[in-house]
Amino acid sequence: MARFSFEVNKEQRSVDASPDTPILWILREQLGLTGTKYACGMAQCGSCTIHMNGNPIRSCVTPISAVEGKELTTIEGLAAEGQHPLQKAWIEKQAPQCGYCQPGQIMQAAALIDRNPSPTREEIVNHMKGNLCRCGAYLRILNAIESVAEKRSENE
Repeated sequence: MARFSFEVNKEQRSVDASPDTPILWILREQLGLTGTKYACGMAQCGSCTIHMNGNPIRSCVTPISAVEGKELTTIEGLAAEGQHPLQKAWIEKQAPQCGYCQPGQIMQAAALIDRNPSPTREEIVNHMKGNLCRCGAYLRILNAIESVAEKRSENE
């Protein structure tokens, strides 16, 4: 066991854990941030996507030792009360079906929108390829992301 310090959703945190413990389990079990989901455990589906220093990572395979001193953002920290434009678009476009993968989908999309506020459809599709949806809600997810990009383009 060792002590690790990092920032989660703009709050400094310290936890004791084995260095190889995936950050997913620290977030869910020690910090009570259960919005990040566990699915495949092999970084293949994207359900566990969070941001580390603004970049999307798969928390199911990222050991806590890799986040020492870093800034993490989970779905809970994306925006107060679910008011991020992507969260609003998800509801407006009825993107989720079962909803299980949606926190990871939103976090992956948020990283794209932060870097490229007006991505093309092709850029969105390429960026979202690593996030799987068991329900096949891909078109609704794409529509939600495109609606945010369109609104950002209009406001520029």
